[in-house]
Amino acid sequence: MSYEHIEIPADGNNITLADEETGELDVPENPIVPILYGDGIGSDVGPAAQMVMEAAAGETGHSITWARVYAGEAARDRYGENLPQETVDTIREHRVAIKGPLTTPIGSGFRSLNVALRQKLDLYANVRPTYYLAGVPSPVKSPEEMDMVSFRENTEDVYAGIEYEAESEDAQKLREFLRDELDVTDAIHDGPVGLGIKPISEFGSKRLIREAIEYAIANNRDSVTLVHKGNIMKYTEAAFRDWGYEVAAEEYADETIDEDALYDEYDGEAPDDTVVIKDRIADNMLQQLLTRTGDYEVLAMPNLNGDYLSDSAGAQIGGLGIAPGGNFGHGRFLAEPVHGSAPKYAGQDKVNPTAIILSGRMMFEYLGWTDAAELIRDAVEESIRTGRVTYDLHRQIEGGEKLATSEFADSIVDEIRAIS
Repeated sequence: MSYEHIEIPADGNNITLADEETGELDVPENPIVPILYGDGIGSDVGPAAQMVMEAAAGETGHSITWARVYAGEAARDRYGENLPQETVDTIREHRVAIKGPLTTPIGSGFRSLNVALRQKLDLYANVRPTYYLAGVPSPVKSPEEMDMVSFRENTEDVYAGIEYEAESEDAQKLREFLRDELDVTDAIHDGPVGLGIKPISEFGSKRLIREAIEYAIANNRDSVTLVHKGNIMKYTEAAFRDWGYEVAAEEYADETIDEDALYDEYDGEAPDDTVVIKDRIADNMLQQLLTRTGDYEVLAMPNLNGDYLSDSAGAQIGGLGIAPGGNFGHGRFLAEPVHGSAPKYAGQDKVNPTAIILSGRMMFEYLGWTDAAELIRDAVEESIRTGRVTYDLHRQIEGGEKLATSEFADSIVDEIRAIS
């Protein structure tokens, strides 16, 4: 494939699909990995993460050949558009990539550039591990109890973008259809009203929940919790719950047990190597994150619930500035931090790059480079534990050394070399 604006290095090798059915990858020792710095502080945190990943890869016998790709402001400068097809095609071809935060400009044609990328690449699972790093200030008493992974469905729910502006022709057509064809007469107030449609499918739900269960089995996690609002939305979110129990019973009967059977048949003690499947109402789950943190290890959720719950969980371990994330599809992975682009800090070499660095750690795990992934976590934690941190953490701790973004990356690289 040829590109106009993107230079693909000749000294790297493509990641390919080793197994079409499972999505397993064939990863060379020197893969080409697209990197998109993003908008705002992306120009600071992107290069910092790149430096750390290169060091961890090198210390463990790997190497990366980077291919710069563009979206947002940088893409407008080169292409005159926010999300060029060239960028999408490059990430699709090379299968694994990492990106910084993106801002969707008003009037851009996209509700969100991040959502658009996920949908165009069919990255149907947004995955956010939430774990505590020693030394990070937290608003809760025992942040170390949080060690949870959220699986958020990425393509459906209200994020599908099926909505119509109040007083628009389409909204009026939909309103008339609901009234005349479906006898919906009391649920919509008189006057202008915006209307939205919330699709949740068996296909989308099951493939997301399947990923969560397989993750729990592979990583010796005790439970998968289906988080929903099925007590109110009985044909969408309750269906998500029901489809979750179905996929567990039909495809993972030997590896899972539902919570009712756990107490009816096993007195609450799960057999060894068995994952408990349970469900919780979404608003109650927000409370349980605080009051029973250690009871939850893997969450599987529709899109909107996943957005709320994963951000709330991130607050308990110190905030979104250190929260990593990634988007999975069939044989594809796009790493990205949870936080936004914070344009007022752009170019100041000031902000905390931990979130994108730990997203790079997730990318390494996806590549099978677990040694390099653990090296990154250990090095980040050691720099924070010893007080060598960026301004956001420094102002919350006593003593320590306040570092610029690039200096913090240097500190982590030093720790990587010391540990290895």
